[in-house]
Amino acid sequence: NRSFRVDTTKLQHRYQQLQRLVHPDFFSQRSQTEKDFSETHSTLVNDAYKTLLAPLSRGLYLLKLHGIEIPEGTDYEVDRQFLMEIMEINEKLTEAQTEATLKEIESIVRAKQKEFTDNVSRAFEQANFEEAKENLTKMKYFSNIEEKIKLKKIPL
Repeated sequence: NRSFRVDTTKLQHRYQQLQRLVHPDFFSQRSQTEKDFSETHSTLVNDAYKTLLAPLSRGLYLLKLHGIEIPEGTDYEVDRQFLMEIMEINEKLTEAQTEATLKEIESIVRAKQKEFTDNVSRAFEQANFEEAKENLTKMKYFSNIEEKIKLKKIPL
């Protein structure tokens, strides 16, 4: 089913089923050909699961299936107001000294990602791939901020 909406519980269940069939641990006593097959397919199952589990990678994959990709450095396609918002959040994050401030920023980012995820879902349901692309581009910016937050939380 090529839908942006995914039941993550079903996805996880299907992932586990497939891994029970192809995981290399179950092929240790088999021929080299079967071991190679297992390794290749286990990797494919892992990659597919990771891609489908996260809304951003799932959306990018669906766009790609429709022949649309978001090249790196697509700042020119994002409005200035959005870029200013990103800069402000990045500045707050850089200056953040307390756990409370980090949680506040994290809450803002989580809310924005939910908003974009909902927008992307609607766009795919309406086959509006340009709108999906625009929202996924914005999600990439917030995903970068999420990574920065994770790094900031790691004690030195």
